[in-house]
Amino acid sequence: MCLAVLWTLFMAYLCLANFKSLPKIGIGGADKYVHVILYFVFTTLWSCHLKTRNSIGMVSLIKVVVISIIYGSLIEMAQGVFTTTREPDILDVLANTLGSLIAVVVILVALQFSSKKIKN
Repeated sequence: MCLAVLWTLFMAYLCLANFKSLPKIGIGGADKYVHVILYFVFTTLWSCHLKTRNSIGMVSLIKVVVISIIYGSLIEMAQGVFTTTREPDILDVLANTLGSLIAVVVILVALQFSSKKIKN
């Protein structure tokens, strides 16, 4: 759980810190790729944490995705309220959601693969 909590705090820092002085990356939409990756890892780490406590199932995965969406939405709102250099963006919320959903697909495929591997 420690790693999942640290990642969650790290994400909050990244999303609320002032990075205006950093050089611009020449990749269009790079910010959205970062959001996808951040929430992919978020969902994966929290799912792994749940798996260590008991077996992971669809209900658990859905809970993690819902929590991910709520957390990402709250971070976006916090950007508008608590910072002067960041603005909330609905496309960031969509990128967050996409990252979480990709993580669920990867987790389900990995679970399916591992269960078939054990049976053989």
